[in-house]
Amino acid sequence: MTDEHPGQFPFTRGIYKNMYRARLWTMRQYAGFGSAEESNQRYRYLLSQGTTGLSVAFDLPTQMGMDPDHPLAAGEVGKVGVSIASIADMELLFNEIPLEKISTSMTINSTAAILLSLYVLVARAQGADPKKLNGTIQNDILKEYIARGTYIYPPRPAMRIITDLFAWAGTEVPEWNTISISGYHIREAGSTAVQEVAFTLADAIAYVETAIAAGLAVDTFAPRLSFFFNAHNNFLEEIAKFRAARRLWARIMKDRFQAKDPRSMMLRFHAQTAGSTLTAQQPDVNVVRVTLQALAAVLGGAQSLHTNSRDEALGLPTSEAAKLALRTQQVIAHESGITQVPDPLGGSEYIENLTNEIEREAESYIARIDKMGGTLRAIEEGFIQREIQNAAYEYQKKVESGEAVVVGVNRFQEPEPAAPKVFKTNPKIEQLQIDRVRSLRATRPSAPHAAALEALEKAARSSENLMPHILSSCAAKATVGEISDRLRKVFGEYREA
Repeated sequence: MTDEHPGQFPFTRGIYKNMYRARLWTMRQYAGFGSAEESNQRYRYLLSQGTTGLSVAFDLPTQMGMDPDHPLAAGEVGKVGVSIASIADMELLFNEIPLEKISTSMTINSTAAILLSLYVLVARAQGADPKKLNGTIQNDILKEYIARGTYIYPPRPAMRIITDLFAWAGTEVPEWNTISISGYHIREAGSTAVQEVAFTLADAIAYVETAIAAGLAVDTFAPRLSFFFNAHNNFLEEIAKFRAARRLWARIMKDRFQAKDPRSMMLRFHAQTAGSTLTAQQPDVNVVRVTLQALAAVLGGAQSLHTNSRDEALGLPTSEAAKLALRTQQVIAHESGITQVPDPLGGSEYIENLTNEIEREAESYIARIDKMGGTLRAIEEGFIQREIQNAAYEYQKKVESGEAVVVGVNRFQEPEPAAPKVFKTNPKIEQLQIDRVRSLRATRPSAPHAAALEALEKAARSSENLMPHILSSCAAKATVGEISDRLRKVFGEYREA
């Protein structure tokens, strides 16, 4: 039995003494599609069903810093998330949702500084105190170069924007989590559990180093760092993975960065069940997969959780499927009894040994990355990407040979039934969003808009913090695309070798 205790360094057994006995995890259901009005309706529905935090999905044009009428946005507006081009859209997205009273997570990276600025402006318009706003902006650009691809600028100016946001948020929105360092997409790309921990923490080390190099004291920003992990299928391995990540991060912060504030050493994380494990075949079986994955996240000590819907291998979730996914969390929270004990599996010989093993192997990967010159160099040389690709290839070979069983896919197949009900976005959304953004450009005062963008470009060419200028540009009704284009003009665009 371990001598470690919940709420004490190195936090293997949980970051709080009483864990869920004192407070349940935040139940966030990731959602967003079509227009701001449609997504607002879904958020209000989820809140009425017991969701305790919002999680916003943005469409690809918003993620890539393109307005709905950009030629490359054609066919993608509102498809995999909500289309947000300006302050007008953001106001509609959170209509009748009191932002001072709700925690919001926004899955956005390259344009994170812009979307957070829009959120703060909407909150101010509601009469909220920005210093009381609570939530998370993903803002994790490194994993975009590694595993996902929604980058805009080259890595080094992109890192500058992130550290500018750290510094600005420390005084303007001090309760906000300024980054959610994501292993989720690394795992979705095919990594192993060990690689997910190692590469996520390697990214985190790079962010801390960059912030310190920019003049920030570690304990001024590290307490607001947060993490985002995948909850995958191997039940016991996943529980051990979360425990290992927590312990390894605590030691990194204490030993490598000499953090003194215990909050700087606490790995707080959101988990999402594994989208890559969901199958289009026999989609009802996905309910079982999601339940096991969610249970692993809870037993591993997650601070917030999203449970995928059973129909997500077919399309965006229907409201009925999203409600069942939420009910899965509620049953675990209120009926299973496991919330009465912090770290219920602590002391299990297998769990403790597996925790140690994952920590050792992840630490070994981090040491290799250090020898290469750090995470940015490892990304530029393609090392991390190759490791993930090799792991994905090895797993796919096991599926194709039958060594790895996927129920309904390579074992226990059934004839395909009639096509199930699939959620469909409104086909008129794209034109509606194009009309809306063009109307905004035609009716806004031109002088404040032009002045704000000029000031932003000037700041980008200097070492001045960009956040006040991004906020001013948003207030002057500049669009996400216009702000991104000004930064493109200075920083250029990244092209993968």
